[in-house]
Amino acid sequence: MTGADKKIPETIRAIKDARKNSFAAADKKFLEVAAGAIATPVYLLDETLIEENMRILRYVKDRTGCKILHALKAYASFATFPMMSIYLDGTCASGLNEARLGYEEFGKEVHTFGAAYRDKEIRQILKYSDSIIFNSFYQLEKYGKMAQKSGVEIGLRVNPGHAEVATDMYNPCAPYSRLGIVYDVFSKEFPKHKDIISGLHFHAMCEQNSDVLERILKSFEKLFGPYIKGLKWVNFGGGHHITRDDYDLERLIRPINTFKKKYGVQVYLEPGEASVLNAGVLISSILDIVNNEMEIAIIDASAETHMPDVLLMPYRPYIMKSGQPKEKRYTYRIAGPSCLAGDVIGDYSFDEPLKRGDRLVFIDMALYSIVKSTTFNGINLPDIAVVRDGGRVEVVKRFGYKDYKGRQS
Repeated sequence: MTGADKKIPETIRAIKDARKNSFAAADKKFLEVAAGAIATPVYLLDETLIEENMRILRYVKDRTGCKILHALKAYASFATFPMMSIYLDGTCASGLNEARLGYEEFGKEVHTFGAAYRDKEIRQILKYSDSIIFNSFYQLEKYGKMAQKSGVEIGLRVNPGHAEVATDMYNPCAPYSRLGIVYDVFSKEFPKHKDIISGLHFHAMCEQNSDVLERILKSFEKLFGPYIKGLKWVNFGGGHHITRDDYDLERLIRPINTFKKKYGVQVYLEPGEASVLNAGVLISSILDIVNNEMEIAIIDASAETHMPDVLLMPYRPYIMKSGQPKEKRYTYRIAGPSCLAGDVIGDYSFDEPLKRGDRLVFIDMALYSIVKSTTFNGINLPDIAVVRDGGRVEVVKRFGYKDYKGRQS
């Protein structure tokens, strides 16, 4: 049973205890599936683990009355949406295709933000959206009346003036950022349009804890607080790692409740990673082992095509039963099959020597990997499989030549 058929624990301690037990059992389950006949490469999602994340998000909702939207940019595997939609209030989208997917497959609220919209897509975006958020007053003036006639609520994304994201690539408030209207522009233009604005949106976090949100809110209120009166909602954006073990939930709950009471608005959160954090893996097979001053294992999964954030962020994903280089007896460089010389996941050590045909399990691959995967070099996308309640594994999607060819001319 899932969702509404299960008794939801009333306290966060009970929720976290249940979650701890589920996650403790998951590693064994992932390794058992990897050792079986399942074809690789494959993204394997555990619906039970996703539901444990949902329980924490619903706890925040229950304590605050806020609404939580799932960010499709992080995870859009709709095979698990029927369960997720029981807990969450809808989805947030970055454009037409995400808005349509949220509308068709999640079946609840859809809030769409785009840095800039296209004439040929705007009518369909409005068809699938409950709220549309504009990134400039030009876009508001161009499409605002159309949104009003469609009955879609209008929001503005603003730059809150504070962020603590170390890497500018992921910092929406970095110098010269195109994302969010800066205060000097907002303060001059907002009074002309305030009658049609339902809410404000800001996003300034990336994989961060609630103490960062407190400081962002302080800056946001200092700049934009005087303009909130009369609005229906304020969206605190994404980047909240709410389901991480060390996340301070009470420090999130307090400012939400304080903000709602002070301004009389609905508060939205739109986490993406938090929905599926640590709830999926990528299983890969070793195709060959070569030597060039060290042992190099070439696998059927690629950093470039299947887990691009490994190269972009960059970061080193954990492989189950592995250690740091030379920590264990046998050290290998794990690399992908593409022609990119830098298609390297990282260096790892193992208790036993690796063999051709062995399976490697990369953890925390549900978020951003599936939505960002590509067919560079004509490499097939990994299959997508879901571990359903009770341990049954269902392959929900297989990819092949048609998927590669369909993206070409």
